[in-house]
Amino acid sequence: MPRKGIALAAAAAVSSVLFAAVPAAAVSPAQTRAGGPPYPYADCVKEAKRQMKGTDHAARSLCDKLVKKGWVKPPRA
Repeated sequence: MPRKGIALAAAAAVSSVLFAAVPAAAVSPAQTRAGGPPYPYADCVKEAKRQMKGTDHAARSLCDKLVKKGWVKPPRA
């Protein structure tokens, strides 16, 4: 019986620590940064071309996928 009591007390202590930390972690680092997502489309294309050393078409295709996910602002028409 004492083992169950110790295990229950340990579980309660761990869960209280985890649940106390959740509100502090609710604000993501992306929300606190001024330059967080969504990023400009032109910057996405420029960086994708630099990193992939690929064609303009491949960079735009990647950035179009990131627009759908909400990480990049849509291009201006």
